[in-house]
Amino acid sequence: MNTLYYGDNLTVLRQHIKDESIDLIYLDPPFNSNANYNVLFDERDGTRAAAQIQAFEDTWRWDQSAAEAFESTIIQGGKVADALRGFQMILGNSDFLAYLSMMAPRLVELHRVLKPTGSLYLHCDPTASHYLKVILDAIFGPDNFRNEISWRRSNPKSNASFNFPNCRDILLRYSKTGRVVFNKQFRLHDPEYVEKAYRFSDDRGQYRLLPLLNPNKNRPNLTYEFLGITRVWRWTKDRMQKAYEDGLVVQLKPGAVPQYKLYLEESKGRTITNDWWDIDQAAGRETLGYPTQKPLELLDRIIQASSNPGDIVLDPFCGCGTAVASAQKLGRQWIGIDITHLAISLIKRRLNDAYGDSVQYKVIGEPTTIEDAQTLAADDPYQFQWWALDLVGARPAEGKKGADKGIDGRLFFIDDATSTPKQVIISVKAGHISTDHLRDLRGVIERDQAQIGVLICMHEPSRPMRTEVASSGFYTSQWGKHPRIQILTIADLLSGKTIDMPPQRQTNITFKKARRSSSSSGHQLELGEGEE
Repeated sequence: MNTLYYGDNLTVLRQHIKDESIDLIYLDPPFNSNANYNVLFDERDGTRAAAQIQAFEDTWRWDQSAAEAFESTIIQGGKVADALRGFQMILGNSDFLAYLSMMAPRLVELHRVLKPTGSLYLHCDPTASHYLKVILDAIFGPDNFRNEISWRRSNPKSNASFNFPNCRDILLRYSKTGRVVFNKQFRLHDPEYVEKAYRFSDDRGQYRLLPLLNPNKNRPNLTYEFLGITRVWRWTKDRMQKAYEDGLVVQLKPGAVPQYKLYLEESKGRTITNDWWDIDQAAGRETLGYPTQKPLELLDRIIQASSNPGDIVLDPFCGCGTAVASAQKLGRQWIGIDITHLAISLIKRRLNDAYGDSVQYKVIGEPTTIEDAQTLAADDPYQFQWWALDLVGARPAEGKKGADKGIDGRLFFIDDATSTPKQVIISVKAGHISTDHLRDLRGVIERDQAQIGVLICMHEPSRPMRTEVASSGFYTSQWGKHPRIQILTIADLLSGKTIDMPPQRQTNITFKKARRSSSSSGHQLELGEGEE
């Protein structure tokens, strides 16, 4: 069964993913390539709270958590430990060393779960690629390095006045062993190339002429006379004669070296190299509002090249879920892991928008009880907020924490012929609530000219709060009257209760919708090896 995990990918890998159970791994770990290079490498001290990756932010920091990760890897010894010690001598206790210290144990676990025929693609930028390659060499072995792929972005990054803008990302490709799955990829011929190369034609179609001479001159068994010419040929004499009789070998004039006809319809296209210049960044209808989103075509190429239908694809930093969406489309099984509820929420909507009821998957790690929700709220209030908003299908009001101005989430709907979006404003409270919160919500509704306001809370509202709600009036639509202010507890939401509002009728613009898609294989396979 396809699975989304909410949580730290290191923990998920160690607790849920079995040895040699994954066919293909793609990872695009968050990294603050927009930070000033000198600041990034500046040494840091202190014991700040353990950093946690938040949506749209890169928070690898040298703190107590990073120091513990570094020491844990060093204690285990081996080549990875040697690499980190060397990096410490070069980089000091910097944020960049924290990034490498956090990545090292995760890459060790990814190597463990990869099948002997499997591949790993690590997506990064030139700032980090050479350091990560050293760690990957230490884990996979230099002999299993396959490619450094350059993806040329359609919109170059320009972050410094004294640098050429960076137009490329790096994908480091490694295999587990020498027995690796690899399906050669081709792109369509350029029309100008076709016109120039395939300049001949007959009743079978366009064709080009290719040489039949063998580059190896020391081949006595392939040395013979044909059409009056004695050479070392690529083919045996019987094969040459058969091709000649079939009209595939031609001699343009007496005494000329015969050549072979390759018809355009028989050509698979131009072989794709490690310079991927032909894939644009995600744009238009494909974009989902996630700043690090990668184009679906990029993941399609990776998955088609290094896996087969039915194989298992893993993305341990799945973000907005492009690898998951591509795997689903191409008939692969998949596992996605992310540490933010916002990402898990976005992936669920992306899959449901694209595939509807045909996609089957499970989510592990999300709260399913009041006790789970209370634990999440105590551990990380912002993750609790994002999870609660997901229960009603709302998006966070702001991309950054602490700037909500009294609004935690929004929903939009259209309920009349004007096609003007109307909005529902949502406030999430994990702690004590009172009538003051409802009065604040009423003020925000009036300020933003919203139609409905909803307070999502952990605890049951008091009688004065219910009185306040009853006196707030209604918003009227053609579907009836909807309380202008509403209270929903987490217990209400877990039991299936929803916001009383006009139906969104496919006009909801809360999340950008993914394009409707269909899997190349309608059959859902069981994951089996992904669970203990």
